Amino acid sequence: MIVRGIFRAPARLGPTNTDVTAAVRQTAARCYRGGSISAEPRINDRIRVPEVRLVGPSGEQVGIVPLAKALELAQEYDLDLVEVAANARPPVCKLMDYGKFKYESAMKAREARKNQAHTVIKEMKLRPKIDPHDYDTKKGHVVRFLKQGDKVKITIMFRGREQSRPELGYRLLQRLAEDVQDLGFVESNPKQDGRNMIMVLGPHKKKTEAMAEAREAQAARKAEAKANPGRSQNAAEEIAEAPAEASAEA
Repeated sequence: MIVRGIFRAPARLGPTNTDVTAAVRQTAARCYRGGSISAEPRINDRIRVPEVRLVGPSGEQVGIVPLAKALELAQEYDLDLVEVAANARPPVCKLMDYGKFKYESAMKAREARKNQAHTVIKEMKLRPKIDPHDYDTKKGHVVRFLKQGDKVKITIMFRGREQSRPELGYRLLQRLAEDVQDLGFVESNPKQDGRNMIMVLGPHKKKTEAMAEAREAQAARKAEAKANPGRSQNAAEEIAEAPAEASAEA
């Protein structure tokens, strides 16, 4: 005879997949709300370990010391105790001026963003039977874009019967490419795209080089203006007097 109810299921020895999933979701929710995980390092009394590997203000290795001793040294030097390697055992802490450190880090990040090059594709549209004066104007824009280190997408727009003569657009693109060959090269050969014909020009100079040259030229202009403060004022006065002289002669 089988007796029911005598044997019980064994107790759960560890967390199930459901428990692990719930814990992960709770942690993710706390991070999303700006909870316990922070990008800021722990400093001074926020450090909760019994001992740390201490680095001095000049980078010298002090060694493993109790946390209380490290905090005492920080007060003695009038500096902050900053945890720079939390995953080390014991954690590595350094004596530093944390406010100054944050300011210098922000300035370095700003300078890095300033020197960062972003690839930009400019666009210039032309007609197959463009006027010579308009062509020179458009070519001037292309030259300026290439000098700045940007790519240029040239689009020839065909209308009406012009669509039956694509060779006009092709010759115009070839002419433009030859006129600016000292500054750029044909990155994408002319190709038909519906009613348009497209060609892409790439600059010989990299964007970073063009930005550096622009900054040097700006610095040179500022230095020249500082060295000759009256020159720019005299030039402005000459420009202002020119219309008056012309009207007097008339």
